[in-house]
Amino acid sequence: MVTWGIWVVLGNAASESIDPRTAAAISYLVATPFALGYILVSDASLAITAKGGLLAGIAGLFTGIGLISMYIGLSGGSTTVVSTLGAMYFVVAALIGMVLLGDDVTITRSAGIIFAVIGVILVSQ
Repeated sequence: MVTWGIWVVLGNAASESIDPRTAAAISYLVATPFALGYILVSDASLAITAKGGLLAGIAGLFTGIGLISMYIGLSGGSTTVVSTLGAMYFVVAALIGMVLLGDDVTITRSAGIIFAVIGVILVSQ
């Protein structure tokens, strides 16, 4: 969580200095060797199935869209508001899990989602 917070602040500063799309591309270019290096030094399997590779690629597509959207948002909005809205990804994932993937819908989970939305509204004011 700390590293994501630092990333948003630095991304905001980068987006004020250069085009946010360029900042996003540089961010990914720097991150890629770290991800590949981690695979090589960890015990991760290098086996890739067609389904797993396709889903990982599609996930990467959405990651790229989210990253570029975050940088564009940071170039025109406040770090507090944009980062808080960006952090709502877990609410989207939870809703998809409950609505489409059959995860249990509980009072506690529903309350958590409601409180998260309220939190975003409060922070963005």
